[in-house]
Amino acid sequence: MKSDLPKITRNPAETQELGNRFSENLSAGDVVFIIGELGAGKTVFVKGIAAGLGIRENITSPSFNLVKTYQGRCTLNHYDFYRLNPGDDLSELNVEALQDDDSICVIEWGERFAILHTTPRWEVRIKYSDSDIERLIEIERIAG
Repeated sequence: MKSDLPKITRNPAETQELGNRFSENLSAGDVVFIIGELGAGKTVFVKGIAAGLGIRENITSPSFNLVKTYQGRCTLNHYDFYRLNPGDDLSELNVEALQDDDSICVIEWGERFAILHTTPRWEVRIKYSDSDIERLIEIERIAG
């Protein structure tokens, strides 16, 4: 992880740019949990990751689809598990794609599912800072 990445973003554009710069650390096979409250900027951060992967499509939250797939320098599978309960069966969602060496999987709300915690992953925690627009963003590599 590059140490020059900021820990505080002051607007959505900075959050997206941080996601773009973070994407330089990613390669096919990586899993990324995006963790934060509603409205914290999770999807904005994913937009930055997508831009860094060369994806030009409009990135939207897959809350109702649960997963959207985009093509860039590698495939990006963007999951959003907000509408799921921790006891729900994930087998219909092709979660085995998390082990796929050909794609990067980004999961919003993935921390709610213990079965996913065995997967080596990045964790991006986005928290409200002292104001409604500033965000504290922590990025960590987890062995799984």
